[in-house]
Amino acid sequence: MREQVIAKRYARALFAIGQEQGGEELKTYGQQLEQLAEVMREAPQLVRLFRNPIIRVEHKKGVVTALLDRLEIAGTVRQFCLYLADRERLANFLEIQEYFSKLLDANEGILRGRLVTAIDLTKTKQDQITKKLEKQLKGQLVLDYETDTSILGGLVLKVGDRVYDASLRAQLDQMRETIKRGE
Repeated sequence: MREQVIAKRYARALFAIGQEQGGEELKTYGQQLEQLAEVMREAPQLVRLFRNPIIRVEHKKGVVTALLDRLEIAGTVRQFCLYLADRERLANFLEIQEYFSKLLDANEGILRGRLVTAIDLTKTKQDQITKKLEKQLKGQLVLDYETDTSILGGLVLKVGDRVYDASLRAQLDQMRETIKRGE
C-alpha cells in the first residue's frame, strides 16, 4: 500500500512537470518511461538490485545511468530517474511508470481494456468490435485480445474496473444457481 502511495506521488510530480512543458513533451516522457520499464521487466535482477539496501546509491546511479545512456534518454526523465536513485525509490520505478501511463491515458481520453473470446478473432473482426465499443463507451479504446476456450462462447470485456461478462459459461452458471434456488 505504501509503495502505491509513493508511486502515485512521484508519477503525479513528473506528470505535472510534463504538463507545464506541453502535450508533446508529456508523451515523450511516457515513451521514455515505458522504454526503461520494458528493460526492467525483461531483466528482473535490476529490480532486485534497486531493492537491495546493501548496494550503495552511487552504484545504483551508475547502473541507471548506463541504462539511460543505452536507451538514449536525456533531459527531464533522466534527471527524474537519478532523483529516484538519490531518494532510494528506483525499486518503485515500475509502479511509478504504470501510474504515469494511467495519468497519460486519462489526459488523452484513452480507455484500456481486455477482451476475452472463446475463439481467435480476425484483425477485421477485432477492429469492428473496437469501433462498436468506442461508440458505446464514448472514448478511444485500446484493447488487448485474448482467447480462453473455458468461457465456451460469447465474450468477457474488462475496461478499467468494470467487467462485462457475456460468456456462455457465465450464463450457464447463472442458470445453475437459479435451478438450485428452485426458481
